[in-house]
Amino acid sequence: MAFKTFAHGIHPEYHKEATAHKGIEKAPIPSKVIIPLQQHIGKPCKALVKKGEEVVCGQKIGDVEAFISSPVHASVTGKVLSVEPYPHPLGGKVEAVVIQRTGEEEEGPQGNPGPPDLDSLTPEEIRKRVREAGIVGMGGATFPTHVKLSPPENKRIDTVIINGCECEPYLTADHRLMVEEGEGVLWGALAIKKAVGAERIYIGVEENKMDALTILKQKASAFPGIEVVALETKYPQGAEKMLIKAILDRDVPVGGLPMDVGVVVQNVGTAFAIYRALKEERPLIERVVTVTGSGIREPKNLLVRIGTPFRDVIEACGGMKEGRKKVIMGGPMMGIAQMDLDVPVIKGTTGIVVFGEEEIELDGYEPCIRCASCVEACPMNLMPLKIGDFGRLHMVEEFKAYGGMACIECGCCSFVCPSKRPLVHWIRIGKIRVREAERKVGGS
Repeated sequence: MAFKTFAHGIHPEYHKEATAHKGIEKAPIPSKVIIPLQQHIGKPCKALVKKGEEVVCGQKIGDVEAFISSPVHASVTGKVLSVEPYPHPLGGKVEAVVIQRTGEEEEGPQGNPGPPDLDSLTPEEIRKRVREAGIVGMGGATFPTHVKLSPPENKRIDTVIINGCECEPYLTADHRLMVEEGEGVLWGALAIKKAVGAERIYIGVEENKMDALTILKQKASAFPGIEVVALETKYPQGAEKMLIKAILDRDVPVGGLPMDVGVVVQNVGTAFAIYRALKEERPLIERVVTVTGSGIREPKNLLVRIGTPFRDVIEACGGMKEGRKKVIMGGPMMGIAQMDLDVPVIKGTTGIVVFGEEEIELDGYEPCIRCASCVEACPMNLMPLKIGDFGRLHMVEEFKAYGGMACIECGCCSFVCPSKRPLVHWIRIGKIRVREAERKVGGS
């Protein structure tokens, strides 16, 4: 059987077997949560509460009027200990609301029964409820979902793609969500379709998740206009542009967005969060997180309250094994290494991966040998060896000329490089330098 896919990419070892068949468990509710006021792309929220105030689970505690933003909610009932800068898993410190749980709430807000079907909701009402629930892209990008559901009038959307690839090694949170909550994912997909006025829905799932493919295909028969598509297991199959190419054979233009080719892409976790927001009136206060890796005693898929410290989540999996460790939020390809286990789970925390000492390499990099392995692997048809050096050397014009801004930072180039050159890191530096130069020009 031939599975749909895209050109280039890589086939890393996936290491999903530790959690792929483990059902989702509820993590213990923490005694204290840290809710960052920025868990999304866009303008940070402003705190709506102060130190000493009592809050209830599900209460909105941060918001801002900006369109590209998303509110945040209390994930426990308790007392606000402080509103102050706190270490963030994406780096640096971000203003956060710290809440001490009082013990008055155990299971989370039940909400009121939502509408029995989508017929009673207009597209505008769907977008409004999605925004009020604080839903963002759950695949890790954290772009505010209501913005994606609000395409400009001149951008006609004909197709919704639900991303069930989960192509990052180690992670299985989306896999288990499709297996255990398939109907909710499908219902959420229909809500997305109605919000953007699309004609059809495709759900793309890699063929290494055959149980999820089988279950979704069975359940999709009761949901009109949804087709489940089997895709080749290849990284980065779940990147928006790769997914659109594989399923529709459409090319998103350089610098463009999926809506430029009539498509809106959402993660399966986002679709399920929309289902819960509309049907149960529950804001986004918890998410499924894969906790795995050779350094974890008991790998699991956990339903975790937003704001739970990483330390508590790891303890819920039996803690870490002895020896030196490396802790990453997300998968090993695009994840962020952590310096502090007291950072909180945020809306974009897809996984916590702990590597043991035998997997940690501290070797430096070597000169480029011009093997072109990075060029062959790049799914965006770029020359990473060139744009990496341009970024490293702050050569802004050359970086732009070679298409550096089109890089999706998937990490394929760094993965295949025999000289272990940190190409993605250098490309990120190049992007920063380009934006700095553009700000200077705009401000002059």
